[in-house]
Amino acid sequence: MSRPFPDDPFLQGNYAPWPMEGEIHDLVVTGDIPAELNGTLYRNGSNPQFAPRGQYHWFDGDGMIHAFTLSAGKAHYRNRWVRTERFKLERRHGEALFAGLSDLSNTDERAQGVFPNAANTNIIFHAGRLLALWEGGPPYELDPPTLDTIGVYDFNGKLQGAMTAHPKVDPETGELLFFGYGPFPPYLRYTVVSADGDITRNEEIPLPVPTMMHDFIATREHVIFMVFPATLRPENLTSGSPVRWEPELGTRIGVMPRDGGSEDLVWFETDPCFVFHAMNAYTQGTTVSADVCQFRLLPLFQVDGEDLETNIPIFTRWSLDLTSHSITQAQRDDRLSEFPRLDERYTGLPYRKGYAAGQEGAVPPSEGLFNTVIGYDHANGRSQTHAFGPNSYSSEPIFVPRSAQSAEGEGFLLVGVYRKEENRSDLVILDAENIAHEPLATVHLPHRVPYGFHGNWVEGLSIE
Repeated sequence: MSRPFPDDPFLQGNYAPWPMEGEIHDLVVTGDIPAELNGTLYRNGSNPQFAPRGQYHWFDGDGMIHAFTLSAGKAHYRNRWVRTERFKLERRHGEALFAGLSDLSNTDERAQGVFPNAANTNIIFHAGRLLALWEGGPPYELDPPTLDTIGVYDFNGKLQGAMTAHPKVDPETGELLFFGYGPFPPYLRYTVVSADGDITRNEEIPLPVPTMMHDFIATREHVIFMVFPATLRPENLTSGSPVRWEPELGTRIGVMPRDGGSEDLVWFETDPCFVFHAMNAYTQGTTVSADVCQFRLLPLFQVDGEDLETNIPIFTRWSLDLTSHSITQAQRDDRLSEFPRLDERYTGLPYRKGYAAGQEGAVPPSEGLFNTVIGYDHANGRSQTHAFGPNSYSSEPIFVPRSAQSAEGEGFLLVGVYRKEENRSDLVILDAENIAHEPLATVHLPHRVPYGFHGNWVEGLSIE
C-alpha cells in the first residue's frame, strides 16, 4: 500500500496532486465561449504519483497535462500523466524511487541508471509535434488528441544535452530557439530548430561557473542569456540541494547576435538577483530592452534572508546599451507580477501589450501565489487588473489572438482559477482588451486542477 503524502505545504491544498486521469465532454459553461476560439489549451504541472522519499520540492513531481478543447461554443477536458521512464519505473515498483531537488543523494538503488526527467514544466507544439518540457533533459512527445506518451524526442538524434522549458518561436521565421544548461561542460548551449523541425545550429557558450537558468530572451537580432548566482556545481550534486545561492558572483547578462557566435557575446554585470521568467525583449539600434519579473534573491531554495512575503517578483525593464556595455534597470510596477506572457506574434519585436499573474491583498503562500491578472500597456505605462474574487486563485494567463490578422492584444486571455470554497477549478475567458470587465465565459470543472506551471494554446487541434 502506498504511503500517505506528508504534511508539506507544496503537497497540501491545491498544491496537492490530483490522483486521477479522465475526460469530460461538454462541460458546463457560464456565458458564451467566443466563436473565434477553436483549438486546445494544453497545460503542464508537477503532480507526483507517489509520496516523496524525503523532503519535497514543488519542482519534483511527475508531469501531468490538463487539456481544454474549445470549439463551436463548447468545452471538453482531458488529463494524463506523462509516461516518462521515471514514471513507469516508479509505477512498476509502487513507490517513489527518485530523490528531489532538496537532496539528490536520496535516490533508491533500483533507479540507478534511469534519467529522472519529470517532463513537468511546459508544453509546446512545433513542427507537428506536441512536446512536454523539463529543463534538465530532452522533451517527451505526446499524441495531441489522446495525450498518450509517444516517448523521448531528440530531434532525430541531433539534440545535444538538455532543452529549456522556455523555448521561443520566432514569429517571422517560425524557428524554435532554445538553450540547455547543466552542471558539466559545456555549461550552456544555444540551439536553433527550423520551422519544419530540423536542428540547424548548436552553439556552445562558455561560462566560468555552471548555474541554473530557467528562461532566456530572444529578439529579432539577439539572444540574451541570464546568468544569476544560483550555482549548480557538480560537487553539490551528492548532498543537499544541488542549487546554491552565491551572491558574491553577481549577475551577468550575455547578449549574442543571432547571426554571430559565442565569441561575439557582450556581457553586462549587475547586482545579484534572480529571474524565473521574462515577458519579452526587442532591439532598437544599439539598445536591447528586456522586460522581466525580477526577484532580489533566488526563491524556493531556502536561501538565507529569503522570505516569500518580501522576496516577490517585480516587473522590471532592463535597458542594455551595446556600445557602453552598461545596464539600466527601471521598475515598471510595485506589485507582485509573475508568469508573464504576451501576444506571441510579437515575440522578439517592439510590442505594446503584456500580461502577468498578480496578487491583490494578502495571499498566504499556502493558498497559492496569484489571485489577479494584470494587463500592461507599455506605450502609456498603464495597466488593467482583473480580480477573480474571494478565495479564488489564478494561474498563468495565456493570450489567444482573435484571428491571425487581429491587431496586437486583440483577443482573449485563458486563465485557470481554483475556487477554494468549492474545491474545484474553472477556466476563465477574458476579453484581453477589457481585462477588468466580467469574463466572457467561465468553463466549470467538477474537480480541481492543481497549481501548475505553464501551457500554450494550439489553434485547430482538439482532444478526443
